[in-house]
Amino acid sequence: MPSRRWLPLLLAPALLAAPAWAQHTVLQAENVRYEYAQVLRAEPVYQTLHATSMVERCEQSSMVEPGEDERRGLSRVVGAVRDVLTPDRRGEAAASDAEPENCRMVPVEREFRRPIGYDVDYVHRGVKYRSRLPTDPGNRLRVRVSVTPVVSDETP
Repeated sequence: MPSRRWLPLLLAPALLAAPAWAQHTVLQAENVRYEYAQVLRAEPVYQTLHATSMVERCEQSSMVEPGEDERRGLSRVVGAVRDVLTPDRRGEAAASDAEPENCRMVPVEREFRRPIGYDVDYVHRGVKYRSRLPTDPGNRLRVRVSVTPVVSDETP
């Protein structure tokens, strides 16, 4: 007979394997099937984001030629043709002689709308449902139908 100090070493493999013998799990196939539901409405859902950026704004002084608005009729047509055909020396001179423009940085707030999903209303076997989906499902929506019995402690 083995000594008592070797007994735990001899019984250890049997004790470790015991839970495997005691546990016997039966895996049953799920009661699941796939069907199609009729889509009633798919409405996009947006997330609104706000962003502020700095933009340079400059105030320009507009130089209007005196008498420009006073031309009428044939004089106006002749003046327009003359302005097109002759090079504009005044504009070049004005651009080179112009004073520095009054510029400053101004915060501009912008709003962005980003689509994040679709609220979808659909009917399956006469019952209306609503779900939020990542994409527009179209006219039909594939649904997963699962049946699971309710097991209670009390037997009816």
